[in-house]
Amino acid sequence: MNFASDNVYGVDPRILAAMVAANEGTARSYSYDNLTEAARARLAQVFEHQVAVHLVTTGTAANGLALSAATPPYGAVICHAEAHIAVDECNAPELFTGGAKLIGIHGRGGKITPAEVEGVLKGFIRGEHDPKPACLSITNASEAGTVYRPAEVKALADLVHAHGMKLHMDGARFANALASLGCSPAELTWQAGVDIMSFGGTKNGGMMLEAVVIFDATLAREFNYRQMRGGQLVSKSRFLAAQMLAYLENDLWLDNARTANGLAQRLAQGLARVKGVRIGHAVEANEVFAVLPRAAHEAWQKAGAVYYDWLPDGLEQKPGPDEVFARFVLSHATPEDAVHRFLALTKK
Repeated sequence: MNFASDNVYGVDPRILAAMVAANEGTARSYSYDNLTEAARARLAQVFEHQVAVHLVTTGTAANGLALSAATPPYGAVICHAEAHIAVDECNAPELFTGGAKLIGIHGRGGKITPAEVEGVLKGFIRGEHDPKPACLSITNASEAGTVYRPAEVKALADLVHAHGMKLHMDGARFANALASLGCSPAELTWQAGVDIMSFGGTKNGGMMLEAVVIFDATLAREFNYRQMRGGQLVSKSRFLAAQMLAYLENDLWLDNARTANGLAQRLAQGLARVKGVRIGHAVEANEVFAVLPRAAHEAWQKAGAVYYDWLPDGLEQKPGPDEVFARFVLSHATPEDAVHRFLALTKK
């Protein structure tokens, strides 16, 4: 009953098989191989747009490199206060950008609104004494398991573009957001105004499966130099490309996300029926946040359930002294039986 993260489960067998197949023979290195070219072409089809694609090994690298293209060293990146770039990447965005400042907004439910961004922008009144607002970064699906709709993304894009800024999307769980909304990748990204994104697959069945996908051609200039300098131009790049091609083939990425989202819904519905439990955020992707009675929490963990205590930032009703705020993350590989066994425990 491991609900700690979608990172705790292994690689989808179909992706592993593709890597084994790519191991045969020889191929050009440093992203000049045929598989990498094919992966780039396939992502252009998926997004229905000419895109520049750079395959990398981690989401942290994807975020840092993407932000470095959109933000100068003297710039500012506005994001949610709980965004991965703000609290989970050990200043990597500041490193990759050469010193840009991250400014966090404590938006409700893991999301930020145009009004909240506008309020921050009004504080930049000191000219060159302030960092220059350069980029807004949003996470979809968010760190709270909620999702931005295309109209919400467009409203944010329109605002920041009017201020000469770029819009970055951290898509570590982009497939889960798409599976939740049922819209197309194009509708949720460039058609809504996204300039550059981190396209994630590691949490959804990949081994090292991340990409920077660039919609604004001006941000693609000399990006290969950024990638090389950042230690992310992989010599045997065919193995990253093989993963991406398998991930996208026959909509494996969306099927996996639908499975994870469905398990999250099942778990949330079961938890909501337990006396004293309240669901903290809308369950729109593959994460469930819940306030639990401390006694139940201790009993469930003693019985073998694995999940994290979480900081209750953004909750309107904070946990009391006899309560615990917890995060459960479901994976496409989470056994259905694990959910059934946990829900059976809750009935006790």
